[in-house]
Amino acid sequence: MAKFEIYKDKRGEFRFRLKARNGQTILTGEGYSSKAGCTNGIESIRKNATDDSRFERLQAKNGSPYFNLKAGNSQVIGNSEMYSSNSAMENGINSVKKNAPIATIDDQT
Repeated sequence: MAKFEIYKDKRGEFRFRLKARNGQTILTGEGYSSKAGCTNGIESIRKNATDDSRFERLQAKNGSPYFNLKAGNSQVIGNSEMYSSNSAMENGINSVKKNAPIATIDDQT
């Protein structure tokens, strides 16, 4: 089953990553000073993941496609990895749409 992993980074900030059923990370969040802020970020991902217009499709300087997920206020709330092709990126977006709303939370802190 898909899950959000909550963890602490090297700076002591709370972060989350959305993992698909196969264990691959499909979206990561920013750092939060509190676990409550991190949990709110996850809820924002769940709320916005089903709306295709919230996905910003981008291209890195090296040409690799990637995407950001934005909230209603246009703030970036999640980032993808770099993909090898546009079709792979679209598969990643579809995976976030499918998995984020039903993902469990695995608190690793």
